[in-house]
Formats: sequence, structure tokens, C-alpha cells
Amino acid sequence: MHLTLGPMRTPLTGDLEIEVVERKGLGHPDTISDALAERFSVAFTRYCADRFDRILHHNVDKVLLVGGSARPAFGGGEVLAPMEAFLAGRATSQYRGEGIPVAELAVNGSRAWLKEHFRALDPIRHVTVHCLTRPGSASLASLAQDDSAAPLANDTSVGVGFAPETPLERAVRAVERRLNAPETKLLHPEIGEDVKVLGVRRRHRLQLTVACALIDRELANPADYRHACERVAAISLETALEVSGMEVEVRVNTADVPEKGQFYLTVTGTSAEAGDDGQAGRGNRANGLITPYRPMSLEAAPGKNPLNHVGKLYQVAGERIARDVVARLPDIAAAECWLVSRIGDPVDRPQLVDLHVMSPKGMVPADFIDPVEDIVAGELARIPTLWREVVGPGLGVY
Repeated sequence: MHLTLGPMRTPLTGDLEIEVVERKGLGHPDTISDALAERFSVAFTRYCADRFDRILHHNVDKVLLVGGSARPAFGGGEVLAPMEAFLAGRATSQYRGEGIPVAELAVNGSRAWLKEHFRALDPIRHVTVHCLTRPGSASLASLAQDDSAAPLANDTSVGVGFAPETPLERAVRAVERRLNAPETKLLHPEIGEDVKVLGVRRRHRLQLTVACALIDRELANPADYRHACERVAAISLETALEVSGMEVEVRVNTADVPEKGQFYLTVTGTSAEAGDDGQAGRGNRANGLITPYRPMSLEAAPGKNPLNHVGKLYQVAGERIARDVVARLPDIAAAECWLVSRIGDPVDRPQLVDLHVMSPKGMVPADFIDPVEDIVAGELARIPTLWREVVGPGLGVY
């Protein structure tokens, strides 16, 4: 293991004068694209594991969601033209003479995800799904099918993780999750799934801008719409105050122009119904946030092979290493971790683990080398079986 351990090169993000954090919620077009890519990968992985007792080569992280056309109206509007989801990438279509139903896995998985997560969107009438995948190159396929003790990395890439989260990061995440929680939808069915939260912290004051699609059939008139926005603001404020403990200001749907009849009103609960498009990889990082004041990788985790694509595995592992270091070593206040792979090398042996830590007690990184090495070694050893968590219900990568 090539581990370098040094001090953090910048102040703690939470101590900076300014901080900006964003989360694109469940129904945002970019998040939908990420979700369809990931559902496709999970379905393919499960099929191969059940059928062949191995995970075959695939990377289906290229998804484009083309917005449709709709005519929302108070009391209920209509979808005029469906959205179109184009799922592309590479996936093994045959193994030992047996065909793999790649297109069926892609289309059925997409429709199932949409049905599970949207209440006002019909996954058949409102979305057309196209599967455009092709088989991958023989050299990359051989990496996935290698019988080495640990899978071989199919890319040279970098994953980044950090800990702990700042109050703003926690608030932005919590607000979106609260607005999209099943219990919130039950009480307030007018709240659509397309929720985006952008937070700005100026010293100890948080300003949250919430863009929340509202469902037209649940609102009779502009007064109902105004009250719905007030409820969204109240829920967001309560949640952010509870999570952050800071002074919070919330503004909702700031592009509305009521005197011109311009409202964030939708038929289906997502802006993708009427021209807003989406693309995998343009939204949240693997930790569920967009954090420009933090170290980040441009790697898009959704849709990547969970067996040996380090663009996914190292995002998860890097976050866990940083989190474990902070949680298990009380003298370390914060950590940032970079994992760098080399194509063809075992995934549990990165060419570099670069860890930066901060100690408020004046201790130097050398004081932590032994326990940090143990934590890093433990997380790296888990990477070859991490795919089991990725295809399970509890690990999100967007």
C-alpha cells in the first residue's frame, strides 16, 4: 500500500467565510439520468451474479434524458409529448454462448425505478426508454472476467472522500430528503419530486434557495400555489434549523412571476416533462452532494461496474476512509482522502492513497500513521466485495 499522510492544506471548510453546497433532488432531470444508469447497472449485475455466478463487463454510465412537452394547468394539465431516455454505454451481450437480455434489463429497470419514485408520472405513457448499449472491448471485458483474487481495475482514475460534513452540507441534504420523504408526500401531495436545494453560508448564516416542482392537479388556483410554496419554505426552514443550529433564510421558486402567470407548475412532478433535459454525471457526486469548496472528482459513479470500475469504488472507499479516520481517531478533526488507481492492477491495491488530516491539538500526521494505516488497509480489503452493498438497497451513489 502506497500511503502518504500529511496535514490538510486549507482551513476547515466550515471555518471559511463563504461556503456553497448544492443537491439535485430525486426528480431533477440529472438525478433521474443518474438513477436510470445505476438501476440498469444493478439489474445487469444481479442478472449476471444469479445466472453466471460472476459479474460481467459493463459500464452503462452514459444516459441522456431529453425533456418532453407538457401543458400544466391549475386543477390538472396534460403531457403533450413524452420524455425520452437514451441509455448508452457498454455491456456484455453474450457469455459462453448464452445471450443476455441487455435491452430488457435496461427498459424494465428504468420503468420500475420511475414507478417506484414518482406519483404523477406514468413510466410508460410519459417516458420512452431507448437502450443503445454495445458490447465492450475484449481487453476491458477480460479484466472483469479475470479470476484473480481481487478484481482488476478497468480504468486509471481517482476517487475522493472527505469528512466530516459541515452544517451546510447536512442542511442541504436533509432539506431535499425531507421534501421528498414519503410522509411529506402523504401530507402534501402537491409537492413534486423535482427538488433542488442550493445553500450559501456566509459566516454563521445559511441562505437556502429551493426550486420545487408543484403538481398541478393538486392545486386549484394561484392562492393554493402560494400556500404550497409557503409550506415548502416552512418545512425547509424547520429542517435546516434542526440540522445546522444556525440562522437560516429560505426562498422558494424564486423565478415565479405570478402577475404574468408564471409558476413552477408541472403535470408529473419533474421539469423534464417540458424541455429541461438531464445527463448522467452532471449532478450529485457519489456522496449525494455538489461541493465546489471541497476536493471533488468529475467521475460519475452511477452506472459504472461495481465489481472493478474504480470511478465508482474509489468514490465510496475514499469517503469511508475519511469518515472512519475522523470517527475512530478523536484527535483528528477532519480528513480528506484521494485514491488513485492504475488500469489492470487489483482494485484493492491503488497506486496511491493520499490522506490529509487536521488535528486541533497540534499533533502532526506522523503521530497517527499506525492507526491510519490500519483503517486504510481495512477499507481497501473490503473493496473486492463492495459490489454486494452497491446492488443492495442501502448504498446510494448519487
